[in-house]
Amino acid sequence: MPTPMTVEGMQALRDELAQRKQVLRPEITQAIAEARAHGDLKENAEYHAAREQQGFNEGRIQEIEGKLADAQVIDISKVAAGEKVVFGATVTLVDGDSGDEVRYKIVGEDEADLKAAKISVMSPIARAIIGKSVGDLGVVETPKGSIEYEIDAVEYV
Repeated sequence: MPTPMTVEGMQALRDELAQRKQVLRPEITQAIAEARAHGDLKENAEYHAAREQQGFNEGRIQEIEGKLADAQVIDISKVAAGEKVVFGATVTLVDGDSGDEVRYKIVGEDEADLKAAKISVMSPIARAIIGKSVGDLGVVETPKGSIEYEIDAVEYV
């Protein structure tokens, strides 16, 4: 099943993949070679640590390659959605109770980062507002009850 991803998210994964293959892989190989030169591998903590790091790095490389292979890259600048909330849009929401304003960009699951105001397309907030337009209400169910958000602005940046 294709995984939706923004252009920026795809580029970030490609950059990480290049870093892991071209920089980390040779560094780890060098560390293993140096640890081997120290002698007995059974009691060589440096060797075991380097091998563990190698396993983690190779696993992450495979994971990234798989994600890139399954990615459905969506370029928001080419989507004519009008004022509708779609994948990749940056949305300003107003809390119906408190009047607080929040701003999120709707991105793929791997790109989500709440500190950077990026939420997953699968998050409850995103699912409540996808397909709606400016002025519409989105209701998010939380353990403390329902929170109603009004869509104040939609941008496609």
